[in-house]
Amino acid sequence: MVRQKIGSLALLVRAYDEAIAFYTQKLGFNLLEDTDLGEGKRWVRIAPPGSTETSLLLAQAASPGQEQAIGHQSGGRVFLFLHTDDFWRDYHAMQATGVHFLEQPRHEPYGTVVVFADLYGNKWDLLELNEKTG
Repeated sequence: MVRQKIGSLALLVRAYDEAIAFYTQKLGFNLLEDTDLGEGKRWVRIAPPGSTETSLLLAQAASPGQEQAIGHQSGGRVFLFLHTDDFWRDYHAMQATGVHFLEQPRHEPYGTVVVFADLYGNKWDLLELNEKTG
């Protein structure tokens, strides 16, 4: 039997330290790894609390084309989905840290959701799935 999983997703950032600060201080993510690779490159992985399978690899843009793609990796669509076991706890915590929400929370057939933007403008869903879909 083949077993595979997505280990990390690369997320283009302007600067490692500002991205680490946003994700750890405003979203409460954990800094899993920050290894200096030399010549200004680092291997930086972050993940939400409780995440055991998938992390974000913060990739500092290294060319003008990459710099232009920061915040637009998904063509303006919601790019990442942050699942939670308590929507209102996390929504209020994120409000308190100044996270920019693009809409009001809403109830959908699949759960409670709100779209927010990270420091670069990437769109995220904060999502608590209901019992039927979770």
